[in-house]
Amino acid sequence: MTAPMNAPINPSADLRMTRIPLNNGSGQMPALGFGTLIPDKALTITATRDAIEAGFRSFDCAERYLNEREVGEGLKAGLAVAGVAREDIFVTTKLWNTNHRPERVEPAFEGSLEKLGLKYIDAYLSHTPFAFQPGDNFDPRDEKGNPIYDRDTTLLDTWKAMETLVDHGKCRAIGLSDITLEALKPVYDAARIKPAVVQVESHPYLPETELLEYCKERGIVLLAFAPLGHGMTPGLMQDPTVTAVAGRVGKTPAQVLLAWAVQRGTALLTTPTTAARAKENFDIARLPQDAFDEITGIKIRQRLNPVVSTGVPGFIPQVK
Repeated sequence: MTAPMNAPINPSADLRMTRIPLNNGSGQMPALGFGTLIPDKALTITATRDAIEAGFRSFDCAERYLNEREVGEGLKAGLAVAGVAREDIFVTTKLWNTNHRPERVEPAFEGSLEKLGLKYIDAYLSHTPFAFQPGDNFDPRDEKGNPIYDRDTTLLDTWKAMETLVDHGKCRAIGLSDITLEALKPVYDAARIKPAVVQVESHPYLPETELLEYCKERGIVLLAFAPLGHGMTPGLMQDPTVTAVAGRVGKTPAQVLLAWAVQRGTALLTTPTTAARAKENFDIARLPQDAFDEITGIKIRQRLNPVVSTGVPGFIPQVK
């Protein structure tokens, strides 16, 4: 029986401890996740370490962020300082578009594993559904500046190669990122190993309600990125409904938005880069039902990242 859309996954009053089971039985993803899209390599190390000390136990990485090695250093340092075991954290990383050809998938995965300094990955996602021209150039463009796609490689081709990673044991689960519901359905239907995680932009301005319902019905974790609006101003953090709720419940707008995301049944990613901000973002509490409903009722609709249309991520600085 599927839980209603606004029901919490974990009935515990402490949202910070919420963990969402994966549909393949390989573990649970902590709902509060730390995203590692941080351009500065030194800051990546300290922010990752500080996130562990603040309480974060889920970490989202990517080959394309060009900082997996620094994330690995931060994880190692944070685990040591906090006295936390590797088994107590959940690490996700992602396959970039230029490595979608089946023969490139396993080498890319092994490269991420080596950079992160880990023996296994909890979840490995295709970064986008789009295959780019294979090669060392992460952002291949034609003479007009348009992305060069690999039209000979389908997402199902890539998915089958990802399934073999699970067979080999170093990858606990696989999933998809930056994908629409329409593109997800055929992959799910054809997959031998079903997607366990789907990572998409989601927040009160882009609730992705239909996709969330589809995922809940199939036990797929919907991992929401940009839950705070990715720093856009004016935006979610300045929304009058959000700020009014924050004042009423004695929390910051960020804490209110993160609590809303967990209460509706998603996992999420936030990227605090200071120890103080990490503690703030982790210190969330359940919203009263009327406050939750007010935020759910926000009517503004806005997508911040156009990656679902092109495969070119809107939040990663492009090399000129």
